[in-house]
Amino acid sequence: MAAMMITVAALLFLSTSASAFNITRILAEHPEFGAFNDLLTKTHLSSEINSRATITILAVADDSIGAISGKPLDVQKRILSNHVVLDYYDAFKLRGLKKSSLLTTLYQSTGLAERQQGFLNISVTSSGIAFGSAVEGSPLSAKLLGGIMSQPYNISVLQVSSPIVAPGMDPSEPLPPIPSPTPPAAETPEAASPEEEETVETPAESPAAESPEADAPAPADAPAEAKKKHKAADEEEEEPESSSAGQISGGLAVVVGLVCCLVA
Repeated sequence: MAAMMITVAALLFLSTSASAFNITRILAEHPEFGAFNDLLTKTHLSSEINSRATITILAVADDSIGAISGKPLDVQKRILSNHVVLDYYDAFKLRGLKKSSLLTTLYQSTGLAERQQGFLNISVTSSGIAFGSAVEGSPLSAKLLGGIMSQPYNISVLQVSSPIVAPGMDPSEPLPPIPSPTPPAAETPEAASPEEEETVETPAESPAAESPEADAPAPADAPAEAKKKHKAADEEEEEPESSSAGQISGGLAVVVGLVCCLVA
């Protein structure tokens, strides 16, 4: 039983030793980051970094940190919080990212971030790796210069070319106004096709009164009409014949009468 407890204690000690780190001691071995190291101590960010199990530090050398060295301590803390990424990234892992990715920083965990101030935008190209604030319109101003130290997968310290200052972290440089949304473009009415514009009336749709054939008799009525005309012509021919027969009959009667008178 005692041997088992000793083994468990040894394993816990080894795991704790493997994951424990001290950012102040790490940077102390690199004097060119002395000003950056001092700012982490003054802002108490070093203790927050050491309390994390997995972290990445984007360190700025003394000859490039002058842009933030004269700012108020609270502003410096906000800016440096954006140089602490809440995950493990060494140079090799960064090169394996997509062309454009977002990294979450320690400033995002404070609850003070506005409009993606707590995120970094990273761009990976053939010419190198660049960092910038994820706030819309922010430039990719910091370039990756190389790695300082790494302890996979607990802590990685990388060197960048300049401080990454998100808009609005410094009260003297407020966030730009949110651009108003672009109104949707008006829909262009569809032009009628020539086929739709030229409406051709079919014979079935044309009014019967306008058709020149409307007054003409139907084909079925034509024979009957012809018969009527032929009958009228026959009647006109029969009338002279009847008249002639009457005249002949009257003449015969006169002749017969004269003959009778002579005989008598």
